[in-house]
Amino acid sequence: MFRFLIFFAFLALIVLIQRFWLVNAWRWTQAAMPTGVRYALQGLWIAAVIVLLASFLEPFVGRLLPRGSVGSWIVGGSRVWLLASFFAFFAFQSVEIVGWISRVAGQAFSPRAAFDPSRRDLFRYAAYMAGSVPFLAATYGFATGRLNYVVEKVDVPIANLPKALDGLRIAQLSDLHIGEFMPREEIRRAVEMANALKPDLAVVTGDFISGQHDPLEDCIAELSQLRAPLGTWGCNGNHEIYAGAENAAAQLFDRHGMKLLRQENTQLERHGEKLNLIGVDYQRDSMTPGPHGAMLQGVELLVSRDMPNILLSHNPNSFRRAAQMGIELSLAGHTHGGQVKVEIVDHSISPARLITDFVAGLFHLPLGNGEAPPVAGANGHSGKSAYLYVNRGLGTFGFPVRLGVPPEITLLTLRSA
Repeated sequence: MFRFLIFFAFLALIVLIQRFWLVNAWRWTQAAMPTGVRYALQGLWIAAVIVLLASFLEPFVGRLLPRGSVGSWIVGGSRVWLLASFFAFFAFQSVEIVGWISRVAGQAFSPRAAFDPSRRDLFRYAAYMAGSVPFLAATYGFATGRLNYVVEKVDVPIANLPKALDGLRIAQLSDLHIGEFMPREEIRRAVEMANALKPDLAVVTGDFISGQHDPLEDCIAELSQLRAPLGTWGCNGNHEIYAGAENAAAQLFDRHGMKLLRQENTQLERHGEKLNLIGVDYQRDSMTPGPHGAMLQGVELLVSRDMPNILLSHNPNSFRRAAQMGIELSLAGHTHGGQVKVEIVDHSISPARLITDFVAGLFHLPLGNGEAPPVAGANGHSGKSAYLYVNRGLGTFGFPVRLGVPPEITLLTLRSA
């Protein structure tokens, strides 16, 4: 409930900030001369309001603007504006507040001193410069940051890992979101980078598309070029639910020689030793529209006690339940790492914190014992660790921008704990 309140407060703040910019822009158009120029600028203002409103409402009511290259650029530009203007507002107002404090302090210490117009101009220009920085950063995040793929190499210690599985390499892709801002060619480039890592196993943890009009088959056709001796496996994400594409994705995986795991498992063998790979459809939680119950229902029957277990679950919030059931490693996506991360002193601020405690990277919890009696260890756990890796994803959703959160291709290497 608390996260819902924060989320709606955030939406309200976006609306208020847009009102600030639009009201000031309208006042500026009223001062424009001659009359014909003023009317033209006011017409552009009305068009901008319509575009911004349509872009803001799209995640809630669907696409309102035309599709195609022109429509895509309009949508992209408006979303970049929504993001940049949000941060620009605070940058602009911060300098304005400093200027106001300076004036008040100056008058308090020297009441008879005349106000210096040059100081006022200095703070005004400084406010303009501060407000311009988020626009430059957002433009970079749109033009370059969202396509700057990074390979993350992570060692994962696994309790009781058989010697034959030590060093097993897993390539993970997630959240591709093929569509207007993620062309097929970019997915092909990511697949080529993953293949260059020479993984033993390739996995894709959901969100192949953003909506029902996106080319799902093109995405899966490119993923079929992943090369790994133990094959390519995947799970559905929440956007497959929204697009009604869960069954279609599974069928396309089969057609292209891969397998989408849906509340099922398979055993993979390397050098005579086996691991248990489990995959589930998107696990709904309190932040997801639609009905939801306990996470990972029925998965208890898929967990093996004789070999290591790896779970493909798009939503990282299923990790607590997976650790309790004794699943040694969970692989997830969903968060995009927040897409934008702001560092303030030693703290990072990410919008993904609104939906999960597991934003990006490697996490661990005590490893439970499933249905078996608890062994010695704190809080009824065995003292061993279950791990979760959250991939930052390749694509974007909402805002086609990445700042401080580069798109990711992960190479996980299993190690004996």
